[in-house]
Amino acid sequence: MKTFYVVLGTIAFVGLLILGLTYQQINSQYRALSSDLQYRTGLLADSLKESVEPFYIANQTKSIYQVLNKFTNRQRLLGLVVYNNKGEVVAASPGLSKEIIDSKQTLERAMDSNRSLGNFLDADGGKIYQYVEPLHQDNSVIGGLMVVQKADYIDEEISMAWRNNLLRLIAQIILSVLVVIFILRWLIWKPIVKLAESIKLSRFGKTEELENASRNDFFKPLTSEITKLSRSLFQARTAASREARMRLEKLDTPWTENRLKEFVKTYLKNRNIFVLSNREPYVHTKNNNEITYSMPASGMVTAVEPIMEACGGMWIAHGSGNADKLTADAEGKIQAPPDEPRYTLKRIWLTEEEEKGHYTGFSNEALWPLCHVSHTRPVFRKEDWVEYRRVNGKFAQTLLSEIKNIKDPIILVQDFHLAVVPRIIKNNRPDAQIGLFWHIPWPSAESFSICPWRKEILEGMLGADVVGFHTQQHCNNFMETVGKDIESVIDSEQFSITHKGHQTFIKPFPISVAFSEESDSAGEKADLSKFGIYTKYVGIGVDRMDYTKGIMERFKGIEMFLENYPTYKGQFTFLQIAPPSRESVEKYREFNEAVTDEAERINRKFSTNGWKPIVLYKKHLSHGEIYPLYRRADVCLVTSLHDGMNLVAKEFAASRDDDAGVLVLSQFAGASRDLKGALVINPYSAEQTAKSIYDALNMPKLEQRRRMQRMRQTVKDYNVYRWASEFLKAVASS
Repeated sequence: MKTFYVVLGTIAFVGLLILGLTYQQINSQYRALSSDLQYRTGLLADSLKESVEPFYIANQTKSIYQVLNKFTNRQRLLGLVVYNNKGEVVAASPGLSKEIIDSKQTLERAMDSNRSLGNFLDADGGKIYQYVEPLHQDNSVIGGLMVVQKADYIDEEISMAWRNNLLRLIAQIILSVLVVIFILRWLIWKPIVKLAESIKLSRFGKTEELENASRNDFFKPLTSEITKLSRSLFQARTAASREARMRLEKLDTPWTENRLKEFVKTYLKNRNIFVLSNREPYVHTKNNNEITYSMPASGMVTAVEPIMEACGGMWIAHGSGNADKLTADAEGKIQAPPDEPRYTLKRIWLTEEEEKGHYTGFSNEALWPLCHVSHTRPVFRKEDWVEYRRVNGKFAQTLLSEIKNIKDPIILVQDFHLAVVPRIIKNNRPDAQIGLFWHIPWPSAESFSICPWRKEILEGMLGADVVGFHTQQHCNNFMETVGKDIESVIDSEQFSITHKGHQTFIKPFPISVAFSEESDSAGEKADLSKFGIYTKYVGIGVDRMDYTKGIMERFKGIEMFLENYPTYKGQFTFLQIAPPSRESVEKYREFNEAVTDEAERINRKFSTNGWKPIVLYKKHLSHGEIYPLYRRADVCLVTSLHDGMNLVAKEFAASRDDDAGVLVLSQFAGASRDLKGALVINPYSAEQTAKSIYDALNMPKLEQRRRMQRMRQTVKDYNVYRWASEFLKAVASS
């Protein structure tokens, strides 16, 4: 796009410059042609006057006509007219129109001023030049001689000049554009692209690529300095890697991206890692011929993406963006992240029928409400189950084709969308070590027993070597469910299940987020004016528009807070970030409308002087946009009705490098078992929610600091890199 603007600017500049020069040239040409015509006409009139004037004085009209006829039918001379001092025609060349003869303005001015005058005018559908020479007798004006010349040829020559110059202008613009494009592409753009690629490779330790790029004389000063900087970074990276290896077995040191990389090198011997999930980490969309990408609002993506950046490998996922095919290669592969590739993303394409049955139907209308105790009845349809199995098979076959030449691959299957995949893979590749992580809760055995295809789901999951959940309670529920429905040997001491000769370990791995003391946006707080928020106190909630997140219950708690503590009216605003989710599911569309109506009802009830208590923002925000909002909030509400973990709670703690702010957390979220510094509530109780908001806004700074430091230490000690290392180690050693 910037190249287009450069070319467009060049065209405009060159075009205006040439047009200006052309205008001056043609204007000069026009003046020259006009002056030449005036000069020649003046000479002709002067010579004719010597012949006509004596005959006019002698009243010899016949002789005057002879003179006039002598000059008739010359190339550009239209004719001559002799007038008396009253403006009456004495003699006129044949063929002159009445319009020209009667046009006497120039004649009158010439006789009145007693001097020769000329004038251009339009007559008879063309342009003419009139020149009048006064006739004298004894120094008195007794009449006038008018010479009429054709002047059309001047406009014709000027038009031809414009046409020729415009053609020359177009040729010059085309030539200029080609030169600019050549300069931009071959002398600037290509070297810059090569330099950028070399710099990118140098970040991965390939400094020789940058040194090769520095041979370009044009960029040599720049690349020379960057090469030096790259070497310094490479040395620092080597030192960090060495330190990470030294810390590898020390559990009292924090897990970082470098430490996880060293773990993969040392413990896993750089074995290939494959991740399978329905949700992709990067979605490409096309709007107005512009392709952009974004990360979806997904806790699974939030947790797994940093691991893939650290470890590399391949992530296989459903390509759901309308520009996903345009950005991937023929095999559906693309390097990710798009701006700094660390791993390969392979996209799987699903038909509309497959997506409706697998994702909308069985995953979100059956398994999701089945696993979440949130009073939404699961819908089980045979056709959805058929599509669910078919899509699971498609994922499994895609993976099997990728690992056919890879020995002992490590497979990490993510979430409830792919429950059948582990068994298919294990049946075809017994050497593959498979981990399945279930990101949502596992219900009680009694609750799960209503699923018509529970045995097929359980047998599919038991194809994994390790099945991970967020909490020990979910592990207990799963083992109880298997014991009730599947013939197997359950070892309560090792927490393993042996089914058809294959042993599967069931373990809790409380997932977390990437914690960094040195974020690019550390300390940055958001300007809330763009949301129309100017109050002293601010609360925040960040959730997908999902009925399990307790958004309706949260709003009722805010309503009761304002009723019970009216002094906060006009002083407190709650910002709810809630991008729409699963809009193809009717229940979610209805919930979206209900949340909107509830926010509007509460706002109508309390709004005054431009203030409203709830700002509902339904657009997706990136982590870089959300973290400053977390830092600006006085209180964060996480009121899930049932949640496996809820990473928003941990993100809020990780973002608060100022050790301020208060987290109000549902007892039904897995995070409540980890974050002991939060105010834990029952989200179904509006009274508890209201009281906790009040307590949060009135909590002493010292108490806030103590609680927040405790939560931040928890997230720091058990961040996503440690989660990944423990999960990978469990899978690799199973």
